[in-house]
Amino acid sequence: MIAPLLYVWGDDELLAERLVTRFAGKLESEHGSPLERWDVRADQAIATAHAAQIYERLATPAMFGGGTLAVVTNPSALVKRNDTRDRVVETIGLMAPGHAIVFIEAAKSNAKGPGIKRLADPVKAAGGTIASAMAPRPTALAAWITDEARDRGLVLAGGAARELADRLGARVTEGDVDRRFLSRIASGELDKLQLRHVVDEGPVTAEDVRALVAETTPASVWALSDAVGERRAEVASQTLDRLIDATPEPVILTVLHRRIVELLEIGDRLTGGLNLPEAARAMGIKSEFRAKTLASQARNWTIAELTAALDGLVTLDAMVKGVAGFESDAAQRRLAFLLWIRDHVAAGVDVAAGVDVAAGVGAVGPG
Repeated sequence: MIAPLLYVWGDDELLAERLVTRFAGKLESEHGSPLERWDVRADQAIATAHAAQIYERLATPAMFGGGTLAVVTNPSALVKRNDTRDRVVETIGLMAPGHAIVFIEAAKSNAKGPGIKRLADPVKAAGGTIASAMAPRPTALAAWITDEARDRGLVLAGGAARELADRLGARVTEGDVDRRFLSRIASGELDKLQLRHVVDEGPVTAEDVRALVAETTPASVWALSDAVGERRAEVASQTLDRLIDATPEPVILTVLHRRIVELLEIGDRLTGGLNLPEAARAMGIKSEFRAKTLASQARNWTIAELTAALDGLVTLDAMVKGVAGFESDAAQRRLAFLLWIRDHVAAGVDVAAGVDVAAGVGAVGPG
């Protein structure tokens, strides 16, 4: 017999739902009939009522037919107050045979385990299962896609899974990507590619992915700024190459300018004697993670390198705006951005010997 208790924590909506479906299937096999699913989204404003409803329904034996599978989302609302939390824990201990309950905690992307210990611990103590539903990490999404395709009998050619992962934002680590629905989106795109496979037999190629799958999360501008701050020139170039076709050039310039200025400012404040919390407050940065990220990135640069990079962005800005003497077409500006990365982001660049971006474009532009 399986315990009628499941606690799911994670940031992936599809994986959480699959865990619930699998749990319901096991209960059905055990009881001989499906349980009636009852979805409850807990609300702190009426937590007392919700806790009472859950108790009343699950502590009462089922009179006719199958029991109830209560699926509770936003369970944190039930543990804010001791009385509602105690009522829910009481329900776990007094649940009538034939019923079951699932709690689904929407965890942060960096979670290492359940965040609501006041609820997860009683579930575990009662013999329930604690299960993770974390979205595939950026480096693991391609492998997840490969496994998912294999389960469907869909053959992916080399590079197809990586191309799909990249187009869905696998390389993005900043907060402009909501990963709760990442695997569901990937699953939907595999559905689309599977239809192509039915019409045109043969493995799905990277070219098929590029033709059929839009960049729902284009190579993120935040991923670009992170790669620049960390001086990963190759990653920055690849990200920019994908990003520049879908994002206005002024937006890219603004994000790059902001990051270089932030690195200059936080570096200056830290070398001036402020500690990190003081420097962050002075800059209006409220996130401790963001402050630590900027401080870590600033250590990769010297003041001279950041100043030179800022000067290079001024030249790029003139090209984007079409200032007299800096006129250029789209291909030349694309090359100018890539040259800026090569000349300023690559670690170990000799600032004094840096290449003039505008001059470089002129030298290799159409002749």
